[in-house]
Amino acid sequence: MRSLLVFFAPELGAWRGQMALWKVYWGYGVLTSFVLALLLLNALSERWLWMEQALLVALMFYTAWVLTAVWRCAERAKSHWRFFARLSTVVWAGNAVMVLGFLELDLLPQLFRS
Repeated sequence: MRSLLVFFAPELGAWRGQMALWKVYWGYGVLTSFVLALLLLNALSERWLWMEQALLVALMFYTAWVLTAVWRCAERAKSHWRFFARLSTVVWAGNAVMVLGFLELDLLPQLFRS
């Protein structure tokens, strides 16, 4: 258990709002979300239904984590970056709910048919 805490120390710091905003926003938020989205697009194009489902669930939890981390890390940023980060977090959350929700609604009937 101790080794997991050491391994995930940067992520725990981001969760607590202790990481630089730019690292959380661009590294975890934009770059990592982009990679996960590419994996999901590949699963969608290949019609790997259970992989789609796993990635949708992973994206849901990851998005909740990263949006919380960005929001908390924005507290220490300069006022204009704090405002931009928090505004984009609200927009990002709305977009994620819509996209992931509609993808899930489309996927569920297919999973139960197969």
